[in-house]
Amino acid sequence: VQLQASGGGLVQAGDSLRLSCTSSVLTFRTYSMGWFRQAPGKERDFVAAISRSGSSTEYADSVKGRFTISRDNAKNTAYLQMNSLKPEDTAVYYCAANGARLVTRKGYEYDYWGQGTLVTVSS
Repeated sequence: VQLQASGGGLVQAGDSLRLSCTSSVLTFRTYSMGWFRQAPGKERDFVAAISRSGSSTEYADSVKGRFTISRDNAKNTAYLQMNSLKPEDTAVYYCAANGARLVTRKGYEYDYWGQGTLVTVSS
């Protein structure tokens, strides 16, 4: 497994969670990273992406202002800080790595995927 996502759990609306994505295999700093999510019965959606250096980020409109993507290349880890969580944020969250120097919302442009971590937000 090239990527491992962790940090999911059951929280109440308004709470915060921080997801982590790490790799012991990839040369982490050479990959742009992304987070996606898939709610039950729905397609996988883009959440956020970050460039290799961390200087450029993109967010889905639905999470802008509430979620923050970041990375620590020295620790081979990317993060997704999620604040003000809503029940509609409930999903399995996946991290992904893109070796083509892109900060992209398109899932098919990512080369490696983590196994997913479940986030459940209760009302």
